[in-house]
Amino acid sequence: DARRLPHDAARDLLLAAGETGCVVEVKKMQCLAAEDMEQVVAKIESTGNRRIVLAERGTSFGYRNLVADMRNLLIMRQFGYPVVFDATHSVQRPGALGAGSGGDGKWAPALACAAVATGAVDAVFIETHENPPQALSDAANAIAFVEMPALWKKLSGIAAICRPGGAEGRR
Repeated sequence: DARRLPHDAARDLLLAAGETGCVVEVKKMQCLAAEDMEQVVAKIESTGNRRIVLAERGTSFGYRNLVADMRNLLIMRQFGYPVVFDATHSVQRPGALGAGSGGDGKWAPALACAAVATGAVDAVFIETHENPPQALSDAANAIAFVEMPALWKKLSGIAAICRPGGAEGRR
């Protein structure tokens, strides 16, 4: 129906995803308050699907900037589903390259550490590449693959201190 508003399409997509019975991971839109993710959860739950994962990837702040507000992780945790912090998309700079997105990948490891230190995340998403400048997607945000073992060790250590239940996480 041509009279449908864009939010109707998003609702229909959430319902269709929920009806599959598969795990549905929803990234919080960059313009959405974390509290409003409760409505997203309710729409998916209305299908009977409780296999939901929520992801934080930053909030639009001014032109070409995203801000990773760690409170969003704690707020989304209250909805009772696993929470993922998308470290490399959180440092993305939409439109910064003119025809595409740029980013500040050098900050992604620090934000990943901060996210894990909240005790509210179950996973961290990080785009990695053997040679980030040559990555076909999100080159400015990607972390060099060679850096991942040290970062993983650091994140695991932080999780062991800050998360209830230790580094294994909640179930």
